[in-house]
Amino acid sequence: MQTQPLEQGVEITSALTLDELDEVKARGFNAVICNRVAGESYDFPDEASYRHKAKQLGLAWVHIPVKPGEYSQEDIQAFADSLAQLPRPILAFCRTGKRATHLWAYARRQSDQCELATLLTAAKEAGFDLEDHRQALEGQTP
Repeated sequence: MQTQPLEQGVEITSALTLDELDEVKARGFNAVICNRVAGESYDFPDEASYRHKAKQLGLAWVHIPVKPGEYSQEDIQAFADSLAQLPRPILAFCRTGKRATHLWAYARRQSDQCELATLLTAAKEAGFDLEDHRQALEGQTP
């Protein structure tokens, strides 16, 4: 499992297997945000087994399922609330890490007006380009 930091206490990764939740816990994460949609691929038929295992391991678990590029204000607010309320460090994931990165950027921009340049740089360092989202991110307001 490879992770990339977005900010202090928040990292992203690509698709986690159920067994990798043990590693998530061993690496010191306290919470997981899952942005995968149940049934989106053979390796993620649903999130119930993940939620159950996370609970067994003492990990906080939040499921905010989103389709690629389809981020509603409710999804963004749920991600922002999770960032504010979950115990850190937090690991967010989807199939590639892209949705998790996008939601993080929108949530940070909306909830605390994080500087756009900071978000763009953090996302790029994590391997994701937010330039296609620049205009929408500029319009985010708390």
